[in-house]
Amino acid sequence: MATLKKGDQAPDFELLDQNGKMVKLSDFRGRKFLLYFYVKADTPLCTTQACSVRDAAQQFSDLNVPAIGISPDVPDAQKTFEQKHKLNFPLLSDASHKIADAYGVWGEITIQGKKMPGVTRSSFLIDEEGKIMHAWYNVTPEDTVPKAMEALGSMARK
Repeated sequence: MATLKKGDQAPDFELLDQNGKMVKLSDFRGRKFLLYFYVKADTPLCTTQACSVRDAAQQFSDLNVPAIGISPDVPDAQKTFEQKHKLNFPLLSDASHKIADAYGVWGEITIQGKKMPGVTRSSFLIDEEGKIMHAWYNVTPEDTVPKAMEALGSMARK
C-alpha cells in the first residue's frame, strides 16, 4: 500500500455526500481542508472521531479550513450517521474504495480479532493547490483534530 507524503499531489476525487451532492477535490481549490477516512458510519470509534470533528467546527471555521469525512458507506448510511450525531460537514461515500486505494488507506485491517479488507483510519491536511501538507496514517479517533490543529497552528506561527 503506497502512502502519501508532504508535497505529493492529493489524489483527485468526485464522490456523493450524504445529501446526494457531488463533491470534488477541485471544489476546495484556494483553501486548505482536512480530509479524513473512517472505517464505518455509526461504529463507536468512528462516532468518536466524527463527533470530535463536529465539536471543532468553530475552530476549523475560524481558520477557513473545512473538514470532510470519507468511508465506504453508501450515502443513505452517511445521512443516518449525520442526523443521529448532528454532524455538520460532508460525509462522502467511497463504496468502491477507489479513493481509499488512491490515498493508500485501503488494505487489510483487524476488527475484533478478524482480518478483513477495510479502511485504515487516516487523515490528511491538503493545501490550497491540492497538495498534501500533512498525512497521518493509523491516526486514533481522538488524535484526528488535535493533530490537524497542531499543524495548522504551527503554520500560523511561521
